[in-house]
Amino acid sequence: MAAPPAASIHTPHYAPPAANTFNIIPGYEGAVAGGGGACIPPPPPSVPMPVPEQAPIQPDWHIPSISEDRAREAFAEYVSSKCCYSSDPVKDGVITNMESFNTYRYRLETFVESRSAEWSQEPYTGQPVDAGVQPAPGPWQITAQPPAFFQEQKQTIKVPFTSSVKNCDLCQTKGKTPCTTCNKTGKINCTLCNGSGNRESGQCVDCRGTGRKKCLKCSGSGSCKCDTCNGKGKLLIFININVKWSIEKDEFLAQDLSGLKVEKLQEVSGKELFKDAQYMVYPVRGFPDGSVAQASERLVKDHQGKYAQTSRILQQRQTIELIPITKVNYKWKGNPYVYYVFGNEFKVKAVDYPATCCCSVM
Repeated sequence: MAAPPAASIHTPHYAPPAANTFNIIPGYEGAVAGGGGACIPPPPPSVPMPVPEQAPIQPDWHIPSISEDRAREAFAEYVSSKCCYSSDPVKDGVITNMESFNTYRYRLETFVESRSAEWSQEPYTGQPVDAGVQPAPGPWQITAQPPAFFQEQKQTIKVPFTSSVKNCDLCQTKGKTPCTTCNKTGKINCTLCNGSGNRESGQCVDCRGTGRKKCLKCSGSGSCKCDTCNGKGKLLIFININVKWSIEKDEFLAQDLSGLKVEKLQEVSGKELFKDAQYMVYPVRGFPDGSVAQASERLVKDHQGKYAQTSRILQQRQTIELIPITKVNYKWKGNPYVYYVFGNEFKVKAVDYPATCCCSVM
């Protein structure tokens, strides 16, 4: 049964009204106050949806390894960014071998629209009341303007024919609530004499010896305007639909044999070898790395099964990037060392850099 927003968030003295004082709106039985309700599943499509097509596969999957000069340049930039690294291994080190370990990153993105309903309220100041005039449209019958594909956005829409007027239970329709500053007395202790009525020089002139002063918050009345109904005594209660467009994303990184830690590859981009965007995509076929094809099969199935249950899939996009990794073996002072150059950004990771010093900040 739909429940209206609770005003108890404003004061601990609020007692929620009985549930039977609120309308039951068909299609919105799961609406709750303040949000947090479960997503409302969309109805089945009214027209046949497009059948996904298998995108063509590119034959060229490999990128030539970088040159020694480019590897040295990247290494020099890396070392210069480290305050405690000497540049001697860059200038005097001798590259003995360079190995390419290109790896693939598969990414699947599903752009979805989800909807949830919540009871909302605002002070009643004469707004139109339309509950019961005609049946309220269903949660997915309400028109919302979606953004461009893969642009996340939120929108709140008031549901027509759900608005009704209710008494404000916080103030019992009086429009006022007890002042918490003076505890309904209209007076507070004098701050100059701490409520004693006297100071070292004699009687406190600020409170005239009474030790009490008029409460400024309530102007001495002992009550304040009700924050919930803004002093009106009544509330307009209605249902809002919260529409959310979001991107659900999963990635798979093919096994890398270079020895570079996988988390480093999250910092870089690769060369886009394959891209496919449709209402629903078809799993990748014919890719030379079998693990990528298997990941595509698994993730496409997972996304289409999982997100279609609670939201409306608007578009899917899958990409395959080739992330270049070059393992550079070099010698300095007769000892072997290794560094990696990876990604389109030519980032470097040096393993056990041989010429470091201790720095201290004065």
